[in-house]
Amino acid sequence: MRTDPASTAAAILPLVGGPANVTSVAHCMTRLRLGLADPSLVDEEALRALRALPGVLGVVADDTYQIVLGPGAVVRVTAEFEALVAETGAEALAARGAGLREQRRRRNATPAKAALRRLANVFVPLIPALIGCGVLAGVTGLLVNAGWLPGLTPALSAVASAFMALIAVFVGYNTAKEFGGTPVLGGAVAAVVVYPGVAKVTVFGATLAPGQGGVLGALAAALLGTYVEKWCRGRIPQALDVLLTPTLTVLVAGLATLYGLMYAAGQVSAAIGTAANWLLSTTGAFSGLVLGGLFLPLVMLGLHQALIPIHTTLIEQQGSTPLLPILAMAGAGQVGAALAVYVRLRHDTSIRTTIRSALPAGLLGVGEPLIYGVSLPLGRPFLTACAGGAAGGAFIGFFAMLGDNVGATAIGPSGWALFPLLAGNRGLAPTAAIYAGGLLTGYAVGFAATYVFGFTDRARTAAAAATSTGEPSCNPAPGRST
Repeated sequence: MRTDPASTAAAILPLVGGPANVTSVAHCMTRLRLGLADPSLVDEEALRALRALPGVLGVVADDTYQIVLGPGAVVRVTAEFEALVAETGAEALAARGAGLREQRRRRNATPAKAALRRLANVFVPLIPALIGCGVLAGVTGLLVNAGWLPGLTPALSAVASAFMALIAVFVGYNTAKEFGGTPVLGGAVAAVVVYPGVAKVTVFGATLAPGQGGVLGALAAALLGTYVEKWCRGRIPQALDVLLTPTLTVLVAGLATLYGLMYAAGQVSAAIGTAANWLLSTTGAFSGLVLGGLFLPLVMLGLHQALIPIHTTLIEQQGSTPLLPILAMAGAGQVGAALAVYVRLRHDTSIRTTIRSALPAGLLGVGEPLIYGVSLPLGRPFLTACAGGAAGGAFIGFFAMLGDNVGATAIGPSGWALFPLLAGNRGLAPTAAIYAGGLLTGYAVGFAATYVFGFTDRARTAAAAATSTGEPSCNPAPGRST
């Protein structure tokens, strides 16, 4: 059943305190993100009740108040919501609301959470280019292996590889932008990392290699450059600022990058690659079980953002990250759990409608609608979904122990959407088969664990009674412990 975006927006607005309480409106892939002047005005109970508002899959309270609507729908509802807010003249309260929101953010944010968010702000904008270039690299590899279009493959290879060759510059640009520096100066300092001329520089008795340190070196260089720039801005006379500040920023941060940061970051990057390969080759099944099982809780806590630079470093070093296919199994467990809920609660039309609308996105790796619309509100299915993710991760990790590596050439997609980005040492067909086997394992274990353990005795009795009488179950949270 397709939900009317205008009706959904009109229903949400009074539940978040009305137009006067809304200070900002934005959206991501699946969530409507609202800045609120007074969060206490939100009717939490009405928003969280899945049956109270068709189209709403869940809510998340963070720096912004986030309402999960699902991919596609969120764009249309956001447009309607913005129109409703604009009609009331609520923009006049934006400045006051922004101040209140900033105070609340500073009060609630922990240093670790703030650091991870800023780290994500550096790397997340690069994901579209990583995906596009990753898909092109995969297509080019297929053409080369098949011997097709030999006149075109060099051009495709150049297009696919150019971004990765200069990714350090983009990381530096985003780092300076995020931490309050001049973005182009951050890019200029980070460009030192990939400049071919560094091969003439000797540090600790060894010659530097272009690209040594990779994205971690670029991140450190741009961060240092930002602090040097801020130091200069506060001390250099205004008449000389335009000349001396950029010069000193590039000089100091550039030399520090050449004579320290590149070497140190290169050692860290090499250690990350070595550790990932050793972990999967020696303890692959166990590592896969742990990573696949814990990824959904990491996402809930926002800690998964710490993995973004690790993925990027592995892609830059090895051409693919072997961690992402394992972590993607968490989504498979989520899909299996949702299917079990769909079968067990066959007369709960609200839950089943939510699952039908969210399942296609879940199969393509967008798990938020199923998480916030199904498994978290029910409680136990979230844990059984983690069990499915652990089983799928263990499946892929087991083959890694046998020498069959499965990696992803880009980060971002998962589920079925990851197939075009797969890479492995045994060729595309075996790699895709192992990944598909992991997905099927995650689906099956997630389904079975949820079907058997995902409901309390009271919930089973209520579901059985609803099935025999044809009446919908009135238990609002059949998976929660009692």
